[in-house]
Amino acid sequence: MSNSSQPWLTLLGKLDTLGIQLMRVAIGIVFLWIGALKFVPYEADSITPFVANSPFMSFFYNHPDDYKTHLTHEGELDETKRLWQAENNTYGFSTGLGIVEILIALLVLSNPLSRRAGLLGGALSLGTPLLTLTFLITTPEAWVPALGDGQHGFPYLSGAGRLVLKDVLMLAGSLIIMADSARQLLRERNALMTPFYLEKV
Repeated sequence: MSNSSQPWLTLLGKLDTLGIQLMRVAIGIVFLWIGALKFVPYEADSITPFVANSPFMSFFYNHPDDYKTHLTHEGELDETKRLWQAENNTYGFSTGLGIVEILIALLVLSNPLSRRAGLLGGALSLGTPLLTLTFLITTPEAWVPALGDGQHGFPYLSGAGRLVLKDVLMLAGSLIIMADSARQLLRERNALMTPFYLEKV
């Protein structure tokens, strides 16, 4: 390999530090934006199949077994179905979830100000995809239904399933920013302890 390529390789090799910071910002944006949308009925309606079928979350709904007859498409307004969703606690749960997601975003983005907060945000953002990836197992709507086409069921992900699968990236990114916050916290603690040890020498 020619020496002329080494400066570029050196530069590229240092981009991991920038990449971690960009990952932190990206995760913060995702949680902020999606969290804010949780206050909007269409977004609350869209997560109904995931919540209703989850053994970890279905208890938040009053009638999780009846959701299929009350689903709406994005952009569709059906007042009768909206009334059912309100009675089902769909919107109450979604609002609470939105608050949690916005809180996670703020913790993640606060890392430059507080490593402890950044570490907590990273841990919470890691826990989120660990939960949502279980939807691939519990949610029938995550897979293409058998409506005549030969390609249905596993491994044929539906639109909802493909959306959930992308949380693998969130899982990996959250692990990276959590580890980075922990590393920075340890570095700061060591820096504070160094003068103490030097005085003892």
